Amino acid sequence: MSHTHTPDPVIHILEHDTNISIIHLLDTLIEHAQHLRASDIHIHPEIDHLSVRLRIDGMLHHSYTFPKHIHHEFIARIKVLARLRSDEHQATQDGRFRYTFSALSHHNRVSNFLDIRVSIAPTYHGENAVLRLLSEETSVHTLIDMGFSHSDSHKIEQAIKKQSGMILATGPTGSGKTSTLYTLIKNLHSNDISIISIEDPIEYAITGITQIQVNPRTGLSFSTGLRSILRQDPNVIMVGEIRDSETAHIAVNCALTGHLLLSTLHTNDAATTLPRLLDMGVEEYLLASTIRIAIGQRLVRTICPGCKESYTLSHTAEETLAHSILGSYFSHTKTLHRGRGCAACGHTGFSGRTSINEVLVAEDNIREAILRKTSARELRTIAITNGMTTMMDDGVEKIKHGLTTIEEVIRVMHD
Repeated sequence: MSHTHTPDPVIHILEHDTNISIIHLLDTLIEHAQHLRASDIHIHPEIDHLSVRLRIDGMLHHSYTFPKHIHHEFIARIKVLARLRSDEHQATQDGRFRYTFSALSHHNRVSNFLDIRVSIAPTYHGENAVLRLLSEETSVHTLIDMGFSHSDSHKIEQAIKKQSGMILATGPTGSGKTSTLYTLIKNLHSNDISIISIEDPIEYAITGITQIQVNPRTGLSFSTGLRSILRQDPNVIMVGEIRDSETAHIAVNCALTGHLLLSTLHTNDAATTLPRLLDMGVEEYLLASTIRIAIGQRLVRTICPGCKESYTLSHTAEETLAHSILGSYFSHTKTLHRGRGCAACGHTGFSGRTSINEVLVAEDNIREAILRKTSARELRTIAITNGMTTMMDDGVEKIKHGLTTIEEVIRVMHD
């Protein structure tokens, strides 16, 4: 059963068409998922049915139950579109395809197509498929649109004007790091500089940017690709992720030799980025010389504007809040905001997402601390003294301005 506010065209097909058209069913599912702003479609086989879930605003929702007998044909159709082996059922496969919207459905869209990344994996009850919807409509942002404050945006914009050095976006999986890098790349793009990226996978094709896909089967990794990129005479290099010591060393050397390098790293916050690179074997004097900015971020759901309401904290809620990680921030705040839940947001109270951020600028005292191999805790203290707004502080500001809720910030910040 769908949890949406619109008539469910997918269920309608199953209820009214005894000779189900698999092609029509998949097309309708994709268009309905896109209409609901879903980022992923999860098609999961169970013992007697096919479960379909949609990831909307970062949260998975069970949306449809399909009959088991269409499973094989449904997966086969996806494989055909993604040019995968339809006779292989016991191995993982990855591919992508471009979906073109019908004339009736794309009249109000930025573009009439949608790039979809496909991952197929064998499971106990059959093949599982996950479709990532790579919407150009959601990929075009400014830093302000993404949730960065004016002061943090200014810090980042100043850093990307430099001709060399490293700019790193950090956070866990699904925190919006890659979207931040794409936004910076688009801001940097001009005819008089060469920008080359190496990614795994390429999320969005950007006109005028040379984008290289990592391919382990041919030996093209981040590290080997990065070496090749240097012979392509780039001004700006984007590395999808620094995963290992070898890539970290090459990246630092690129930044040291006159290239502006942008990349991502899996750390909990901006300050932890610097000790993490030292742990990877990067010499402290090289890191101190090259790092310009480390961005820490998370994504929080935003309150639906259609059903937004203010409310007063109860005494019990105040006591519960006092014992949470946000307790000290709201000791004198009684009135907050939430989404009541309506048809427009699928009765979740949320619509869309924004980021909460912190931007650590490598000022002189930060560089000196790196040379001393200072702990992340002390680096964080120095950065706050220098004026860094922490992710928690940024989250609190967004709560107070009625953009998101206390529960959301606690959810994404809870380690």
